[in-house]
Amino acid sequence: MFKAILIDKVDDKQKVSFEQLEASSLPAGEVEVDVSYSTLNYKDALALTGAAPVVRRFPMVPGIDCVGRVVKSASPEFKEGDCVVLNGWGAGETQWGGLSERATLSAAHLISLPSSISMKQSMAIGTAGYTAMLCVMALENHGLTPDMGEILVTGAAGGVGSVAIALLSAKGFDVAAATGRVEEEAYLRKLGAKNIVHREELSGKPRALAQEKWAGAIDVAGSQVLANVLSQIKYGGAVAACGLAAGMDLPSSVAPFILRGVSLLGVDSVMCSKEKRIKAWDELAQHLDMGLLEEITHEVAFEEVLEIAPKFLQGQVKGRLVVAINPED
Repeated sequence: MFKAILIDKVDDKQKVSFEQLEASSLPAGEVEVDVSYSTLNYKDALALTGAAPVVRRFPMVPGIDCVGRVVKSASPEFKEGDCVVLNGWGAGETQWGGLSERATLSAAHLISLPSSISMKQSMAIGTAGYTAMLCVMALENHGLTPDMGEILVTGAAGGVGSVAIALLSAKGFDVAAATGRVEEEAYLRKLGAKNIVHREELSGKPRALAQEKWAGAIDVAGSQVLANVLSQIKYGGAVAACGLAAGMDLPSSVAPFILRGVSLLGVDSVMCSKEKRIKAWDELAQHLDMGLLEEITHEVAFEEVLEIAPKFLQGQVKGRLVVAINPED
């Protein structure tokens, strides 16, 4: 038997509960894992509350991230006792995810945990931190360097934003943090932000072109926020876009692209190749200050997940939340 959160539909209404499940109920998978930690992300909150149709199959175990130790493996890539990490690949949406004491997973979806990162730290990073790293890599691959100017990070107090600020600062970039929570200024400056931008400055009706301010940006918001950011990017700059917290629309124009040579770089963490995932995790191991990561991480008990999930949608969560399921380290 193992404990898991289960999302099901009863009379066309979503039901979420903790359940004791038989091992035989696990779906097919090459690698069976004892889960040590999971985490809570914005997408998890949407699934758990039913605020958006994230879950596409029922019943579903939610959780887009997990880390744990292999107990059985039909893949030559992993053996019993290996520590492995799952991020994305439809976990918690189309296949059972990580908010469970046991999981069966595809070997193609797993990577080995870098030896310098503990299991708890890996979930403090989670999809949010791994996505932040992908965004930083996208800007660097575009050619952005610290001497070109300030980088703007939207949704700065959230999971992606927090880690993005820490990473950019560690790499020598000057960072401006955009947030609707001005009370978090001290927190954002501790992460490495040099300047604070109030979200209202980016929420009005976008102009085709505004004053050039930023060499680049990492955006988790979309909609009018992203449109305003694009209008303020310096000539030849770029925006790495990875979220839609403000909406899926983009009320912009072609002006930033054809008059300033601005690039919009889409960053997807869900279906990202294993090669790029491994590189991102290696970069995280090298550049992320684990002491700082610990300061922005809050550990919660497995039993607290359902109570905490709605707080994401109310903008009451900052930093990273780690869910202790079967803590080992």
